[in-house]
Amino acid sequence: MKKESLWLDLEKEQDIETLKQDIEVDVLIIGGGITGLTTLYYLKDSHFNVCLVDQDLIGHGVSGKTTGKITYLQETVYYDISKKYSVSVAKQYFQSQKKAIEAITNIIEKERISCDLENVTSYVFTNTNEEISKVKMERKILKSFGAVIEEHHKPIGKFQNLYAISASDTYVFHPVKYLRALKRICKLEGKKVYERTRILGLLKEKNGYVAKTKDAHIRAKKVVLACHYPFFLLPYFLPLKANIEKSYVTASLSKFKPISMITASKPTQSIRYHKAEEEYAIYLSNSSNLCNQLSDEENFNEVIDGAHKLSLQPCYIWKNDDLMTVDSMPYIGEIEKNNPNLLMGTGYNTWGMTNGTLAGILLSDMILERENEFIPLCSPKRVLRLKHIGSLVGNVASSAKGYIQNKISKNKKWYPKAVHFQKLNGKNVAIYDDGEERHIVYNKCPHMGCSLIFNEVEKTWDCPCHASRFDIDGNCIKGPSCYSITYRK
Repeated sequence: MKKESLWLDLEKEQDIETLKQDIEVDVLIIGGGITGLTTLYYLKDSHFNVCLVDQDLIGHGVSGKTTGKITYLQETVYYDISKKYSVSVAKQYFQSQKKAIEAITNIIEKERISCDLENVTSYVFTNTNEEISKVKMERKILKSFGAVIEEHHKPIGKFQNLYAISASDTYVFHPVKYLRALKRICKLEGKKVYERTRILGLLKEKNGYVAKTKDAHIRAKKVVLACHYPFFLLPYFLPLKANIEKSYVTASLSKFKPISMITASKPTQSIRYHKAEEEYAIYLSNSSNLCNQLSDEENFNEVIDGAHKLSLQPCYIWKNDDLMTVDSMPYIGEIEKNNPNLLMGTGYNTWGMTNGTLAGILLSDMILERENEFIPLCSPKRVLRLKHIGSLVGNVASSAKGYIQNKISKNKKWYPKAVHFQKLNGKNVAIYDDGEERHIVYNKCPHMGCSLIFNEVEKTWDCPCHASRFDIDGNCIKGPSCYSITYRK
């Protein structure tokens, strides 16, 4: 069983360029996932000098660990938004998702991208009598928007269900093949893409921003933060308005109907069909707040057990993180009042393929000064309602919980015997002994000082507060941290 995403098990990219010298651009895009590449794609024919940088390789972040669903049937999101705002706001969100689906399929057709795109029927299902009325209300709301939604009272595919609804105008695809194609298309149009180029800091100047990397500086008039957790913002902005949800995913060789299914509520169970050279079932479960159930080994064992109950034998296994907003809608657009030069796209509530594409559309429209009806809907500056106060308080509490509980030694009782903690030269370090070598790291995340936990399955050090990740030797492989934790004597 490979301990990596199925999507990342591809032949290595040869066309990789790292930034080594100072440059000046009109627009700097930070992040090479679905948001960054879609934004770059829609700016490729503009007069702007645009470049994109990523700390790793294109698609190796959250976009490369998603389940790759392209659907507007998203649990009971329209019911939830209608309760938090109104049915009219829920309809706007529905229209935004339809717009994103249309954009993805149009790009694939126009550019003749080979990314295993397949039209499948999507289902939302429940196995509890208490939830049936909510799912039925979701169907009623969607039908009022003009969607064709069927209902089902019998088991579908590998999941048992009491009640389900479905839509047939939805898709699945291979997200990394799609992103690599966008990269090639944009580079052919003269747009620069720099990989393995980590931004260490962002300084505001009179005429824009200066982004600092290890080897160079990038001066830009506009900056797009297209990273999963925008780490150049004041640290208490996103912990207040969002929390991080972790999920565990497997891919198994399996032949079954081309469908996509997800539970109506948490804890999530999800399965989708994928056909490339071989056929796979992509199964996700054990979704929870990042600070809960800290033992990754236990979580991975549970997702494997869940796969086995569905007669699946995983050959790939991986973990993913998603930024969840308090009102179920993404944060896309201007961050600061009267500052159109700093934009972001994040908070996709596990629906990154549609919302990341929507972000690319909106961000490029804002840069090109074009109107778009969905800009106010997704604005990070939107006013939250009083009914969101509970979620705001909960997000702060969960961040604090992740910080505090792993500072307490008794919460490390589930650590493997090969991991221990001590002081070296007056510094707190963590040591993993693999039987041949001792791997020593500083046991504190550089982002906000949270103590790290060891992911025994993937052999990484993970932050339980904001999801930074470091390899076995402490090299930073995922933000919001910009720095590594490698121990130096």
